[in-house]
Amino acid sequence: GAKQIRPYSLKGQILINLDSEDEGELFIGCAGGIDTVGTFRFDTEKPDPGCRAFRISVEGMRGGHSGDEIHKSPGNPIKVLNRFLLKAGDEYGMRLSSFDGGNMRNAIPRDAYATICVQGDQDPGMQDQFTQFSREVTEELSEFEPEMHFNLEPVELPDTFLRPDQQFSFLHALEQCPHGVISWSRELKGLVDTSTNLASVKFVDPGRAVVTSSQRSASEKSKREISDRVAACFESGGARVEHSDGYPGWTPNADSEILNITRQAYRDLFGRDPVVRAIHAGLECGLILQKYPGLDMLSFGPTIRGAHTPAERIHIGSTEKFWKLLLEVLKRIP
Repeated sequence: GAKQIRPYSLKGQILINLDSEDEGELFIGCAGGIDTVGTFRFDTEKPDPGCRAFRISVEGMRGGHSGDEIHKSPGNPIKVLNRFLLKAGDEYGMRLSSFDGGNMRNAIPRDAYATICVQGDQDPGMQDQFTQFSREVTEELSEFEPEMHFNLEPVELPDTFLRPDQQFSFLHALEQCPHGVISWSRELKGLVDTSTNLASVKFVDPGRAVVTSSQRSASEKSKREISDRVAACFESGGARVEHSDGYPGWTPNADSEILNITRQAYRDLFGRDPVVRAIHAGLECGLILQKYPGLDMLSFGPTIRGAHTPAERIHIGSTEKFWKLLLEVLKRIP
């Protein structure tokens, strides 16, 4: 994609990006991003006689695009479930067989699941603790996560479990790993400057787990700092850490000619001023600008909701307005 565009192959001087998600808003900047992935390897053991196994789930959290919606809730089902697993391991000798949460690297997770076991005499206490924990977290996050719900159900005993010391290190690494807004922009009110998303935990096989996270920032320095902080958390649990190549941000230019043309066109068409802002999500603009530093750039689009989730949808009325604006801007370019 944008990473493979060759310098000098494009001749135009203006780039109009159509990847934005809010009609009536013109974007003149975006965050850069990088992925940080930790691979954990485990020695596994057979379950002890007398163990009872359970599947625990935390479901129905809002999720969403990790650039556009990272500030809308402090909740993350991986973090929530991990809190209980640490407590259950400490107080009831819980053993972990598997942990699964989230999917795409750039989406905030909506659900998380774990398969565990406890000795039979610890079962009632663990279940009571889970009920109490569920109530506490529901009260804590109800303002942000009204659809969140918890479940614990008996299942067949799995064949293998993590060795206790490795389980402890793994869960503590997830506990230490930050998630959410790290800092806000000083220049643009209400814009997230730096964030990190604990995106997914996957037990690829009984002896290996892959934890994926993504970091975003308008500042290259801040992006590297938060990705290094996440890497240190993974490494504390014994993981091998890899970073993606990442992509650069796009620094706003308030004097952009294409911005002025588009702003006036919007005024004339719809009788009001558009909002001009930057976005915390990543756009291809940063990558392209890196190879074509002289480009005059702008991004706008129709209204999209629930991006990168099963509920993704587009507002039909905004699509017509978006199309009219695009045609009018193309007419007005000198």
